[in-house]
Amino acid sequence: MTQRTVDLAALERVQQRILWLAVRMVDHANRERPAGEIKVGGHQASTASMVGIMTSLWFGHLSGDDKVAVKPHASPAYHAIKYLTGELDRSYLTRLRSFGGLQAYPSRTKDPDVADFSTGSVGLGVVAPLFAAATRRYVEHHFGPRTQRPARFISLVGDAELDEGNVWEAVADPALQGLGNVMWIVDTNRQSLDRVVPDQKVKKVQGFLRDAGWHVVEAKYGRNLQAAFAGEHGDALKAHIEQMSNERYQSLFALRGPELRERFLGDADAAVLRWASDIDDDRLAPLVQNLGGHDLAVLLDAYRECDAVTDRPSVVFAYTIKGWGLPIAGDPLNHAALLSAEQINDLRSRCGLDTTTEWDRFAPGTPEAAICGETGGELNNVPRPPRPRPPIPVELEPAEIGLVAGRAVSTQDAFGRILAALASRKEIAERLVTTSPDVSVSTNLGGWINKVGVFSPDEQPDFLGDGRLLRWKQSPTGQHIELGISEMNLFLLLHALGLGHELHDTHLLPVGTVYDPFVCRGLDALIYALYNGARFVVVGTPSGITLAPEGGAHQSSITSSIGTELPGISTCEPAYARALDWILCDGLDRLSRDTDDGGESLYLRLSTRPVDQAPFDAAVAALGTDALRAAVLRGGYRLLDDPTPDVVLASCGPVVPEALAAAEALRSEGVAARVVELTSADRLFHEWRASLRNAARHGEQAERSPHIWSLLDPGVPIVSVHDASSHSLAWIGSAVGSRMVPVGVDAFGQSGSIAELYGAFDLLPDQIVNAALVALG
Repeated sequence: MTQRTVDLAALERVQQRILWLAVRMVDHANRERPAGEIKVGGHQASTASMVGIMTSLWFGHLSGDDKVAVKPHASPAYHAIKYLTGELDRSYLTRLRSFGGLQAYPSRTKDPDVADFSTGSVGLGVVAPLFAAATRRYVEHHFGPRTQRPARFISLVGDAELDEGNVWEAVADPALQGLGNVMWIVDTNRQSLDRVVPDQKVKKVQGFLRDAGWHVVEAKYGRNLQAAFAGEHGDALKAHIEQMSNERYQSLFALRGPELRERFLGDADAAVLRWASDIDDDRLAPLVQNLGGHDLAVLLDAYRECDAVTDRPSVVFAYTIKGWGLPIAGDPLNHAALLSAEQINDLRSRCGLDTTTEWDRFAPGTPEAAICGETGGELNNVPRPPRPRPPIPVELEPAEIGLVAGRAVSTQDAFGRILAALASRKEIAERLVTTSPDVSVSTNLGGWINKVGVFSPDEQPDFLGDGRLLRWKQSPTGQHIELGISEMNLFLLLHALGLGHELHDTHLLPVGTVYDPFVCRGLDALIYALYNGARFVVVGTPSGITLAPEGGAHQSSITSSIGTELPGISTCEPAYARALDWILCDGLDRLSRDTDDGGESLYLRLSTRPVDQAPFDAAVAALGTDALRAAVLRGGYRLLDDPTPDVVLASCGPVVPEALAAAEALRSEGVAARVVELTSADRLFHEWRASLRNAARHGEQAERSPHIWSLLDPGVPIVSVHDASSHSLAWIGSAVGSRMVPVGVDAFGQSGSIAELYGAFDLLPDQIVNAALVALG
């Protein structure tokens, strides 16, 4: 990698201007914006500790092909850099944390100048570039190099973020090993939100990473302090500092003169005292506080050392002062502290600015302006509209997925068949990539894996050979990425694969499978992926208490509600194989659409219970394939119709047969019952909600009526039947003004048969009949 020539003196002045702009942005948001009901906030100390790291990285090291995740609390410094390099308009500097302005934390979907990764939920941004690098490795093995020069994937990490467990789940996963284009830079300021971090923690973390195969670099001391170590009594001086507790060392940052000398030398030996006797008070503070994380030359050397290591990830521990350059430096309570007006005025003066020039870029013709201009050109800092993803129409015929007339089939089984069939469609199959946290076989990915193999960057020997039900052939051409048992890793990899078009110029069709109850375990990473705008399919299977013998720990009940409430993803729970075929193929197609055109991710909630397909075949015959397919994709259809029903049974997933049986029982008693299969209560709800919102905002209805109005009749009582929390469908009565009795799973399950579990939660046909009689009043 070609290194850029750096004028260190000019770069230090750029560093100082970034510090000023970052601090002033937070100050303006809190002191000069009209007061609101709550504090605006900001993190002047946390962003100050990152200024040297970010200055050296952006202006001395990055190329336009690199991808960077920025520490959440360093967002003001990031925006200051983007402003100085010409990407961000000046007007945004006074709109930090304002509606439509700069977000509190970097956001690739909300900010005007963030293109790579959103950060904010601590720990996730740390590993996002690691998963992106793994995705780049996969893409280049399948589609060739994406850039003329190798891209680097870099995380700017707060040291307290390394407390998050998801970081270590990622570090330990074999699928993420050997990524020599990854570099983490840890802002080692030894402070968390509430305290100074205990002494040995950093050393332990470094040991963990070394043991995981990472290359570890320390940028601990600046050049001045290194020179002192190399001089007379330098060994004693270094030992004195190294043996000092974090708490004591942090306390030195706020001290000057005799007070600093007394605190620093309190227990020093004779050699250190002799060294200090030659250092006057004015020189002592800047020397003692000369840490590597604020020395641009030391940092650049550390980055270059990482570049030279290409067979494994690297990490730089850059030792810094939280609040560097500010009067709150090193204060254990400085995390949310804000400089006073007097302190801001003093900092402005020290930076050579006044109130008329404080927001200016560097004057043209100065070395600093030249550095900013060169960096802007190198990093292509010109806002560009996003390119559309390539459309990939996906559709299968029933014969292609091996459906046999008269045979009961589960949706999980059908999913495996559909995916295996798609492997024969070259234009689709080459972009399909699956992943699973060690549950690929038990979520029916076996047929797909047999056809496409498992991805490994190196060809692996197959010691077991052919002749097995599952052929685990690992090679660079494989299209399944197997992960360890970590749902956080699953969703973080789906996030990375789902941004393939934006980050790697390659649109992928990612599909991940997971046991449905453990969607909750990875929920933070799922939300993060959707917030970033990633597109993917996640299959939660098996789901619900229908997984009866497995017991309550494996029986999900709230995931349907989670899926409905999450933006950017559509939750579907069909009962029948052909409906699943339509939904999955349409869902893959939607991954490439614009949001305004129905583009979104897809969450499928499936089951291992075989269901008789005859009722769906009858619906096809009654409604026609095209009309039924359209209804299925909008969210539901009348599975068993009655033009003038007394009651409607609305159901989805594996309990639909119970609803049908209850309807037949009601009919035998003279009660006209209609059964509606809700293939996506999520889509029905959001279409209905959008129509209400449109009416409330504009006083008019949407161009077409909500689909749920075509499924239900106003005033007709409704019973919802769902292998999930009863509240997940409880809203549908209000959509048509009907009395509602929701039936579902509102307690933890246990082991047993399906009939026993259904009986415990009122899901058997005779119990549904009783609920219908209650609804009829």
